[in-house]
Parts: sequence; C-alpha cells; structure tokens
Amino acid sequence: MEIILNTDIPKLGYKGDVVSVKPGYARNFLIPRGMAMVANSSNLRSNQENLKQQANKIARILENAQALANKLSAEEVVVTVKTGTSGKLFGSVTTLQIANLLKEKGYDVDRRNVSFAEPIKEVGNHKAQVECYKNIVAEVSVVVKGEDK
Repeated sequence: MEIILNTDIPKLGYKGDVVSVKPGYARNFLIPRGMAMVANSSNLRSNQENLKQQANKIARILENAQALANKLSAEEVVVTVKTGTSGKLFGSVTTLQIANLLKEKGYDVDRRNVSFAEPIKEVGNHKAQVECYKNIVAEVSVVVKGEDK
C-alpha cells in the first residue's frame, strides 16, 4: 500500500516521502495515529505543492545542517569514566553522555541523534555518529579515558 508520511519515521522515511508498506501497518497503525495518509491522486498533488513551497526552507536547513556537520566532525569529546584494572569500563559510554558533552561545547544535539557503530566499553579512541538532518551525518571523535584514582 502506498502512503505519504506526515512525520519522520525512523527506518521508514521522512515527512513528505511516498513509501510502500503493508496494508495492515498503514490502516491499523500509521493512518489512525496521523503519521501517514493514503497516497491517492489528490493527496499526492497536495503533497507535491507542499514540497514545492518548502523547497527554499529545506535548502536553508540543509545548508545549516551541513555547516553543523562540518563543525562537529572537527570536534573531539573527552569522556572520563571509571575503569577496571584491564582498561575495561564499568558499563559503557552512552549517547546521553556524548550529547551532554556536545551541549557543553555549544552544540544543540539530541541524544536520539547520536549513535555508535558498536558499544564503547574500552578506554581509547572511538567514533560517534551524529545525525544533523536526514542523511547528513557527522562523525565525532570520542576519547575515553580512565578515571585517576
């Protein structure tokens, strides 16, 4: 079933995208919650008109997001955590810690936009991905240091 998304839905699409989903998912979940609408001819025309009107706004947002991604890629975040004798962490470094450290540096980053390729459970240099806007992702260096006792 073809639908038009009214909101961004992770791993499915972004607002205004026309996507194909199973009919039950659309009828029972997405449409009743206002997250999508059926992609009939009038809704498609309306969606196209909305996208045309938002093109300039989206261009500015993309430009700002790319500038933010470039700045974030140059950043290095230092996390100090408690470690065991072998350099393993007690727990792991979380996305909330990274987001808070970036906020201290003046970047407005939501923790849900921060991700890791694999969990950070060791001291050393790692990378974190920060999604600035849709497909614009910045890679931030994360240096994990053991806490001096």
